Parts: sequence; structure tokens; C-alpha cells
Amino acid sequence: MRAIIQNSVGGPDVLVIADRPDPQPKAGEVLVRVKAAGINPVDGAVRAGYFPLLGEPPFILGWDVSGTVEALGPDVTGLKVGDAVFGMPRFPKQAAAYAELAAVPADEMAPKPAGIDHVHAGALPLAGLTAWQGLVRHGALKSGQRVLIHAAAGGVGHLAVQVAKALGAYVIATASPEKLDFVRSLGADEVIDYTKGDFTGSVGNVDLVLETVGGDHAEHSLKVIKAGGVLVSLLNVSDAAKAQAKEKGIRVERMSVVPDRASLIELGKLIDEKKLVVHVAKTFPLDQAGAAHSFLGTRPIGKVVLTV
Repeated sequence: MRAIIQNSVGGPDVLVIADRPDPQPKAGEVLVRVKAAGINPVDGAVRAGYFPLLGEPPFILGWDVSGTVEALGPDVTGLKVGDAVFGMPRFPKQAAAYAELAAVPADEMAPKPAGIDHVHAGALPLAGLTAWQGLVRHGALKSGQRVLIHAAAGGVGHLAVQVAKALGAYVIATASPEKLDFVRSLGADEVIDYTKGDFTGSVGNVDLVLETVGGDHAEHSLKVIKAGGVLVSLLNVSDAAKAQAKEKGIRVERMSVVPDRASLIELGKLIDEKKLVVHVAKTFPLDQAGAAHSFLGTRPIGKVVLTV
């Protein structure tokens, strides 16, 4: 098979196309013929060596995958050859999605939603699961609550806005000026231009904040959360912010996304009910993975996907 490998950490140019042996599915695994592999910021951080999830190179990046079942390993039930599936297998271990074939745990894959193609299904899993798990599992979101979503035009953010709306929340979102109209089109009730100063002057009485940016955003977000509310952060929260939250009676959840077939199925339902749309900014063929990583660095709206 062809796969994108890297033999050293560094810039996008370390991603090169190479021939590798076809993987063989073990017990409980399926072999997936990859049609599309989504790219996420974590991919770039691992590639550059900032976030060494996979240890030292060589390795094959990628966790988002959509494709068709090519073969079944022993003891696999519920799937058959030819099924269209999608998922975020093995995260944070190596899933090797930037390849023509991937051997992955069957129970971490879900049926591809009928209403979207492989490109959009390949864009969904990691960002979609982050949004769902952040809002539902960690945030315990309830209908009627006020939710603040930062970086709402990004991969996670644009999906989180729609998931929160579908679950009955009042959604406040932050974005840069050129992305405000896009975020409004997702259904956000209020949209704040974060370049115009401190967002805390524009919002208050929030039940739940989904924090995806880092820096001092967590501490600023605490100013707008009411007592009994929750801050869900994808990034580390400072001890000072945790102490501040405790004083105000705010729960702080530092989350890491995990494979989750049941939640993939819930996201698929929202897709098929037309309550969730995955925005793909651009696609690149597999052998242009380096160019795709460079493009992701420009902070486009939505997701970037490799087509295989």
C-alpha cells in the first residue's frame, strides 16, 4: 500500500509518500480501504515534535478515517466486507490513517452516515467527538442552557455550535471578523468578534464554556460563567484558574477525546436529520499531505481532508 510516513519530526516537508506492507487485521479488527482521512491540529503538533504521542519516528500520522471494510479479523461481529464505516480509532495511539489501508478496532468504527460522502465523514470523527464529548459527557449540557464556544469557525468549534443548538442550547460564539457570517450561518444566537477586545464585556450568565484556544482564555472565561457552571477545556488549565473556579463554584473539566462508537452514531443521526453539517475547507490527494498540513496552518474555516 501507499502511505504517508515521516522519518523525523519537523515541518510539513517531512511527510513523504512511501510503499509499506499491507496491514493485516488481528482479532477484533477490520481492514479498512481508506477513502478519506481528516487532518487535525494534533496531527501537526505530533509531526513537529511538539506533542510526542507516537514516540520517535518513523510513524504514520492520522486518526480520522472513512472508508469501506476490506477484510475482517477473527472474532469480528456486526460488520461485513463492503460496509462503509468511519471513526477515530486508537487515539492517542497510532492509527496510521494517512494510508490506503488501515487495520483498526472494529468496535471503534461506526456506519458512515448515509447523508454524507467519505470526504465529509472523514472530516468528522475527531472534531465531532471532541465537540460531543465536551458538551455532553464533560459538560452535561441541558436544553435551555447558555453555552459559550470559542474559535467557533474551527474544526471543533463549527461542529460544537451545531451540536449545542441541536441539543437545545442558547449558543454564544467567538470568531475572527472574516468568519462571523459563517458562524452565524451555523445557528449561533450571538457571535462575538474576539479581535475587538475582551469578550467578557459582551457576555455573561453562561452555564458552559467550551475552551479550545489556550493562553488566558480559561481565566477570562471564568468571569462569564455563573456559579454551578462548567468550564470544559481541551488544553491544560492553570492552577490559578482552577483556584479561581473553586472560589466561584465552577467545575473545571480538562478533557481529552477518546474513541467512542456510540457518540459517532449520535453524530451520524444529527447528520442524517440535517442538524449537523461538516464544513470541508479543502481536500488534498494523499501524496500532498505536506501541502495539506501547510494549508491547515492558515487556520481555514472547518476541516482539511486527504483523499485516497
